[in-house]
Amino acid sequence: MKKVELLAPAGNLEKLKMAIAYGADAVYVGGEEYGLRASAGNFAGEDMKKGIEFAHARGKKVYLTMNIIPHNTDLEGMGEYAEAVSAMGIDAIILSDPGVYSIVKEAVPEMEIHLSTQANNTNWRSARFWHEHGVKRIVVARELSLKEIREIREKVDDSLELELFVHGAMCISYSGRCLLSSYMTGRDSNRGLCAHPCRWKYHLVEEKRPGEYMPVVENERGTFIYNSKDLCMIEHIPEMISSGACSFKIEGRMKSSYYVATVVKAYRQAIDRYYENPEGYSFDRFWAEEISKASHREYSTGFYFGRPMEGGQIYHTSSYIREYDFVGLVKAYDSNTGIATVEQRNRMQSGEEIEVETPEGRYFNHIIAGMKNEDNEDIDSAPHPQMTVYMPIDREIPEYTILRRKSKQ
Repeated sequence: MKKVELLAPAGNLEKLKMAIAYGADAVYVGGEEYGLRASAGNFAGEDMKKGIEFAHARGKKVYLTMNIIPHNTDLEGMGEYAEAVSAMGIDAIILSDPGVYSIVKEAVPEMEIHLSTQANNTNWRSARFWHEHGVKRIVVARELSLKEIREIREKVDDSLELELFVHGAMCISYSGRCLLSSYMTGRDSNRGLCAHPCRWKYHLVEEKRPGEYMPVVENERGTFIYNSKDLCMIEHIPEMISSGACSFKIEGRMKSSYYVATVVKAYRQAIDRYYENPEGYSFDRFWAEEISKASHREYSTGFYFGRPMEGGQIYHTSSYIREYDFVGLVKAYDSNTGIATVEQRNRMQSGEEIEVETPEGRYFNHIIAGMKNEDNEDIDSAPHPQMTVYMPIDREIPEYTILRRKSKQ
């Protein structure tokens, strides 16, 4: 049985490295143009080249998003850009528009093409059409149930790959093409500039009573009528694999390195456990607990088991649930002295208890016994963003290890 691919988001070079260190088989990235996450760090030429080299050296793949819905001016320079990223070694380009497809095929005819969820592929006829025109993989629309996905799998050629989202934020316009942001703020979500107005709080104003704001209430629970829950399928790995998909995709190019590492590791462990013994597979609640330590909204299973109806929305708030703080990233460990070199990510103090999360295995608890700064001076706290500190840790830990603690909020 060929193991399903675990595909992770990488908004910048650090996130790419963290995703791969924590178990991703492939990552998807955006350049500075043509992708749908303009607010992500994204990759300039040199960083993209470094990221591809890092991934390929470890037997992993890198896919590039070019999935905007372009206007005429967006087409300028697109062919040259495709040639440049192809020369760097990008493994596939993810796109949604037929015009972009034709440009990429003319510029780099051998490039592997993946059809983005933005293309709203909801049926087997559409999937077959794109495959006959040279698309290698379809990222199916998020409005589909597992039953519908299985039917697509049965009715298309075995050589066509299907990719499914398994985790992350959901858009009110599930597979995109939303005009709300463009109308309200002038920021076109279909060109990567979404202002996320679906997360805002709304009131109703009657035309002849300006200034009188009436709350929009759904069953007395609140006013965030567009605010979707996050997707989480960690408890349904066997069902997802039985759909016939070849790749499980995690959303989140704008999320933190900590989010990427935490979520990737949990899905990596669940997927590996399944393939070790499919018949005897059992879900470990520890994986769900770990995922919940990353910033998230309330979870749902999206459309996979039927229409979510009101269960897919959060009406009372648009806030994230944040129960843990990412306080440090291990850059090196000296096994002779037992000293870890740590880049600070949130204020931490001597004497407090933290969790040490390594790329493999389970985390362990640790009391910060002391810290030194770059001048080898003893310090009681590390208050400055991304300052380098040195601290003793009594077991050897690898680069990319995460230090976290339960939030003090």
